[in-house]
Amino acid sequence: MRLVFAGTPDVALPSLDALSGSSHDVVAVLTRPDAPSGRGRSLVASPVKERALALGLEVLTPSRPGDPQFQGRLRELAPDACPMVAYGALIPSSILAIPAHGWINLHFSLLPAWRGAAPVQHAIMAGDEVTGATTFLVERGLDTGPTFGVMTEAIKPDDTSGDLLSRLAQAGAGLLVATLDALEAGELHGVAQSAEGVSLAPKIRVQDARICWGTPALAVDRHIRGCTPAPGAWTVFRGERLKIHPVTLAADAPVIDDGEVTTPEVLAAGEIVATKRAVRVGSASGAVLLGVVQPQGKRPMDAADWARGVRIKPGEKFADE
Repeated sequence: MRLVFAGTPDVALPSLDALSGSSHDVVAVLTRPDAPSGRGRSLVASPVKERALALGLEVLTPSRPGDPQFQGRLRELAPDACPMVAYGALIPSSILAIPAHGWINLHFSLLPAWRGAAPVQHAIMAGDEVTGATTFLVERGLDTGPTFGVMTEAIKPDDTSGDLLSRLAQAGAGLLVATLDALEAGELHGVAQSAEGVSLAPKIRVQDARICWGTPALAVDRHIRGCTPAPGAWTVFRGERLKIHPVTLAADAPVIDDGEVTTPEVLAAGEIVATKRAVRVGSASGAVLLGVVQPQGKRPMDAADWARGVRIKPGEKFADE
């Protein structure tokens, strides 16, 4: 089939590579326009654009998919299908019907669970044990179209959203190719999504990533892992943001100092206690051990090194919401 692939971030690259190496013909790539990045705010091409150019493919970067010039070019290309992975913009109704087989999205959840922009992050934060990826036909609703194929993936106890998304992107690429193969052969038809089990996964904003130390330790752990690497979980220490990388439940890792195992005292929510080798923070149900932290404007560092530098005072706490 003739394909126009739509995608923008790194997570879309495995699918673009898989489609480029398949029996299908990728005639062009649709991606978001170059965007400002870094301290200099210079324009940077998306990872998908860079890969498409390296593959010698035509790249389309309309400011919005409803742009008439883009729509005209899409019609000229006459794709049989438009596979999508994390493109980052809504496809207007005016072009949904241009490809004969429609726009086929690879979504990283077991639909109808976690419809929206951040399904992997929400699955981890909710404590799901299993997630996966689904291919479906794009329609006007938010991830509501009939599904074609599905794969499952176990969520590991220490998975960050970055870890899990990387595995899903690799495995999902094969699912997307298989879906297009079956559509071309006439062997696959969409199945309507169930009206039960629907959950939403809106984009996680920076303000959403703030840690609430008044929740149980397990919830704190899941929240941090779900927000890692982006947008990055954070708290407030002495009036400034402190980014918190994945933690360990203190109950699973007794504190060891100078060769002696100590039994941690009960800490108030957000209360910080630092020893030579460990930094513990209280929650609503026990403490967590910090691993790596990143003070505002500085590089990541070991939590114990950070604590020695700032000299934690007795009873000092991270500011809670």
